[in-house]
Amino acid sequence: MRFKRDCSIFAVIVNGLLVLTAPEPATAQSTYDDIWKLAEWYRNDENEAVQSVLFSGRFQYEFAAVDADQGTHDEWNVRRMRLGVESELFSRFTVHVEAGFNPQERDPFYKRLTDVYVEWEASDIFTLTVGKQGVPFTMDGSTSSKELLAIDRSSLANNMWFPEEYMPGVGASGGRSNWVYQLGVYSGGSKNREFGEFDGSVFGLLSVGYDFSEALGAEDALLTGNYVYQDSDSNNTFTRQLQHMASVNFRFEVDRGGFRFDFSLASGYLGQSDLWGVMTMPFFNLTSRFQIVGRHTYLRSQGANGVRLARYENQVTAGRGHRYNEFYAGVNYYFYGHKLKLQSGIQFADMNDGAADGGAYSGMASTTGLRVSW
Repeated sequence: MRFKRDCSIFAVIVNGLLVLTAPEPATAQSTYDDIWKLAEWYRNDENEAVQSVLFSGRFQYEFAAVDADQGTHDEWNVRRMRLGVESELFSRFTVHVEAGFNPQERDPFYKRLTDVYVEWEASDIFTLTVGKQGVPFTMDGSTSSKELLAIDRSSLANNMWFPEEYMPGVGASGGRSNWVYQLGVYSGGSKNREFGEFDGSVFGLLSVGYDFSEALGAEDALLTGNYVYQDSDSNNTFTRQLQHMASVNFRFEVDRGGFRFDFSLASGYLGQSDLWGVMTMPFFNLTSRFQIVGRHTYLRSQGANGVRLARYENQVTAGRGHRYNEFYAGVNYYFYGHKLKLQSGIQFADMNDGAADGGAYSGMASTTGLRVSW
């Protein structure tokens, strides 16, 4: 019965979104512009010292329900709430400070610092970032939570990308012609709500990509290779217990849709088994605002208990397995691009647990959420 109820909820959401795709008044877009303009606290390109002071942040609220052979779970959840300030100085520097908060439980209300960095844009081919910052690798790990096409990151990213998106370090990025790159060195030591304890080792990131957009006549066609190396240290809690991680991912988009692809593999340490996975995600734009998204994710570890379940699946089965298979179908409605959107998705997944120690899972999960960002 619960399965039928969840599917009915999903169907109602889809039908509602179809109704929302009816033509809107021409003033709707300018109304959104006026509202988001309030986030520009100050802007003056003629000021040589301070060009802008902007409010930054995101608010993501959702309802999730899981119906599995192992149990059921449902909850309303403030998934992310982040507030901060971003300022451009001397036409070359960006200072960004942002923190995450938890208004739902309020203990603690303040969760952690996310972005706390200074960025120097020396030229188009070299930008230096120092401080606590996002570390992008894998397809979904390289995509901001503001701009995800599925309502949440795939289980490939959940297992191979580091769970703490923001870490202290030094990064450099840039590009020339169709080539882009990013490299950096970051602390992986014991985490806390600020910059960590710096008592573990460091890890390095190298990412190189080539933009095929012009050659393929596409809006976006970026092929990227990522490599991460981390010293094996038991104090590394900012990161997963992965020593080597490599990913090849490709994103492609034209007016009517596109797809994203990721193949990743990693070698583990301190009990984490080696693992590999593949993710494919086609999407179709039925209108300028209404989008449907599909995704298939497959993960496998060399030994037992090497694969983790996703966030809400983990609420009914806390164990791990060795083989994970997931199919996802979702719908998105963009009121104001990625800045204001409604997303809904349903996923069917199975986890095989060769060790038979509590990691088996078979079920369906549905999530619907509002995403707002500045």
